[in-house]
Amino acid sequence: MPTATSTTMNSANSNPSPAFNPSPAFNLSQKLQEPPLNDVLLLPIVDAALLEDLGRRGDVTSQATIPADKTATLRLEVRDNGVVCGLDLARLAFAQIDKNIEFNAHTYDGAAVKKGEVLATISGNARNLLTAERTALNFMTHLSGIATATRQVVELISDYPTQITCTRKTIPGLRTLQKYAVRCGGGRNHRLGLDDAILIKDNHIAIAGDIATAMAQAKQLAGHLIPIEIEVDTLAQLQQALLAGAKLILLDNMNDATLREAVAQCKHHSDSVKTEASGGITPADVVRVAKTGVDFIAMGYLTHSTTALDIGMDFSA
Repeated sequence: MPTATSTTMNSANSNPSPAFNPSPAFNLSQKLQEPPLNDVLLLPIVDAALLEDLGRRGDVTSQATIPADKTATLRLEVRDNGVVCGLDLARLAFAQIDKNIEFNAHTYDGAAVKKGEVLATISGNARNLLTAERTALNFMTHLSGIATATRQVVELISDYPTQITCTRKTIPGLRTLQKYAVRCGGGRNHRLGLDDAILIKDNHIAIAGDIATAMAQAKQLAGHLIPIEIEVDTLAQLQQALLAGAKLILLDNMNDATLREAVAQCKHHSDSVKTEASGGITPADVVRVAKTGVDFIAMGYLTHSTTALDIGMDFSA
């Protein structure tokens, strides 16, 4: 509980998925609760955001219009159906401005909420409440938008075993938060950074010389704890990767027929080989891609193209 773009893949298919509805009826009984991020991880990000907003003189508008001793209560209210994310960031934004502000959360990150639901009530010095308001909302609207979009996509393919993953296509400085939001929406994280997994892409292969060389060198470095995934664009490259001992294969920008054949070849080679589809995949594509039998679908869309969830703060008393 909390405390206070068109690609080869898309154009090459003759059976497109139905149009994506950006506001489906959520399964409001599904309450995913991702373990919260520690305040130690969040505070530097919150501090940087507050410093950016405060500038050199602080909140001159609130100082000019509100008596210094005025108190107030604000309601944090969602204005559309969605999935909550960022409550602890909002809490910390207020706490960093004024330790005496009371932040009372009424839900938690990962909860599906209805339009009009009050997410939290915040009480304290009125000037300080308004000083932290925008920073708190910026975090919550952005991250809740990612969590909401992820939940929508996860629900679209709930009839298939395929899982949704995010990518490293994140806003610099916010990756930890954006990937947390994906988890709150029911998705999985791909690499968090360059250091936690080996992903051999086309340029690595080109510079190394060939797939076999790239895989052999990767195995020498990886040891037994670092996973190795290799990206292939064709079925010929796939066969080279399988012969080189690849167990995780990224199938990039393949049409549906090629994806199905790639999955079949991997399963025939070994049940332990896992496949991941990538390449400009949007919510309109995921059902069609999941039908090919891939184990994972990588979606940069989740962190670079989602819409913020409409959340506001209203004066209560």
